[in-house]
Amino acid sequence: MATASQTPVLDTLAAMTDDSVERCGLAPDTFMLTRIAALAASDAPPVSYIANLDPALQAGLTAEKVQDVLVAIAPVVGTARVMTAAANIAKALGITIAVADAEAQAQSMG
Repeated sequence: MATASQTPVLDTLAAMTDDSVERCGLAPDTFMLTRIAALAASDAPPVSYIANLDPALQAGLTAEKVQDVLVAIAPVVGTARVMTAAANIAKALGITIAVADAEAQAQSMG
């Protein structure tokens, strides 16, 4: 079955996220902190953090809360995973900022 979307994979992931939010009884900030912990534990790449950045911001997450989660899970998942997660989060933020800058520049030229 073909889809008219230009981003079918991202659309599917967004729909899965929306469905899990609707079915979960956690508060939005706790939900997103749990997702960040799971991403760190599974050694997720930067793109996985990018996919969760907007929902995390909408839930009111701060850098301090994310750091607290990484500190909390460090004894369980290990320092290597936590350090990789911190680096991947930083990369994700850098990529997101670069994309936003490029979009703003394109709009100002167009």
